[in-house]
Amino acid sequence: MSQDKIGKTRHAALPTLRTPPRGVLHRVPVGEFEHQRLAPPEDLADWIEHVWRVRWNLEGLAPQLQETLPHPNIHLVLEPGAAAVWGVHSRRWSRELAGRSLALGIKFRPGAFRPWLGGPVSALSDCSRPLQELFGPESQTLNAALEMEAMEDAATHVLDFLRARLPAPDAQALLAGRIVDSVAAELSLHSAEALAARWQMSLRSLQRLFSEYVGVGPKWVIQRYRMHEAVARVQAGETISWAALAQDLGFFDQAHFSAAFRCLIGQTPGGYARAHADAAVASPAPHR
Repeated sequence: MSQDKIGKTRHAALPTLRTPPRGVLHRVPVGEFEHQRLAPPEDLADWIEHVWRVRWNLEGLAPQLQETLPHPNIHLVLEPGAAAVWGVHSRRWSRELAGRSLALGIKFRPGAFRPWLGGPVSALSDCSRPLQELFGPESQTLNAALEMEAMEDAATHVLDFLRARLPAPDAQALLAGRIVDSVAAELSLHSAEALAARWQMSLRSLQRLFSEYVGVGPKWVIQRYRMHEAVARVQAGETISWAALAQDLGFFDQAHFSAAFRCLIGQTPGGYARAHADAAVASPAPHR
C-alpha cells in the first residue's frame, strides 16, 4: 500500500481509555506531565492493546524519576532521536525525565508481536531492537507522529503504517493473548500448573507457548499480575490487611508476599502505601 493511500485512509475515532493505567508506581510530583491512551480500531484489536503518549515539561526543574511495573507486552516506542521495539522488561522499569520531551508507543497484545518478529519473542526480553531492523527504512516516516499535536492524528499515522504491514493471522498468537487475559482476570489462578489445567494443556506446552509468543514464562505472568493487583489496591486508597491480601494473591504467607513486593517495587508494602499517601497529599492536582 502506498504512503499516499495510507495518508488518505479514514477510520472511526479512537476512544480515549479512561481507566487508570496499571503499573505506574509513582506520579511525577512537579512540572507538567501528560499520559494519554487510545483504544485501537476494531480491525487491529487482535494485534494492539492500546496507543499511548506521554509528554512532560520539567524545564528549570530537577530531573524526575519515573518508574513503572511493566506488563507482558511488546512496545513500539518513538522518541526524538530514537525508535525501537522493546521486549518485556522483567524488573521494574526506571527512566529519568528531564527538560521537555515526549514518547509515543504502541502496546501490542500479549503474543501478537510474534508474527511480526518471525521468531521467539523471548529473544527480546529485557532488551530492544531498532525499529529499522524490523520494519526497514520506511519506518523513519513514523517520526512524523512526534510532531503531531493531536493524539489521534499521531496514533492513526502509526496504526496505518502497521495496518499496511499486518502479518498473516496466527491462531497461537490469539491463544497466547487469551491465556494472558485469563491470568489478569482470574486472581484465583496462582500457579502455572493451574493455568495449564484451566486451558487443558500440559505445563510444558504452556511454557513453550509463552516462550515463543509472550516472551516470559507463565509463572512470571501470574506473579506480575498479582503484584499489579497489590499496587492497584494501594493506589486506590484502600485500607489493606496485608495478611489477607497475601492470601488472596496466593502467597504462602505475609512474609513471602512482603519479600516479593520489596524485591520488585523496592519498598515494603507498608512503606509504599505511606509514600503513595504522602505524595497524594503533597500533589493533589491530577496531571494534565
